Amino acid sequence: MTEVHPTVVGVPADPSTPADESITNPPVVTDPSAPVVDPTTPQAPTSHARIKPTRISGTWIAVIIAIFVLIFLLVFILQNLTDVTIHFLGGAFTLPLGVALLFAAIGGALLVALVGAARIMQLRRQTKRALR
Repeated sequence: MTEVHPTVVGVPADPSTPADESITNPPVVTDPSAPVVDPTTPQAPTSHARIKPTRISGTWIAVIIAIFVLIFLLVFILQNLTDVTIHFLGGAFTLPLGVALLFAAIGGALLVALVGAARIMQLRRQTKRALR
């Protein structure tokens, strides 16, 4: 087989060949560094079957993320042990700063969860009414 320079692909190799034939049937260009493949040997499939994620794998990922979040919270609390006085609903409490901020974050998350649950219940009622 002859190697053809890329700039001459499509140009007839010999003047007696029509130009359109060389364009539709260009000469084969081989790469000398490519491995030789025997067409009679069966080839292993190149694509791998993708395993679908399961609920348990998702749970493990959530557990690992939760562990990292808890480690960061623990470090935050341990670095913020200065006592602060919290005044709430007429009471005064003295807590470490990190613990007070943790309680504030938990309170905010509960408030958001309460509003979200109310909205979900509202949407479920609207869906039931629409299906009747």
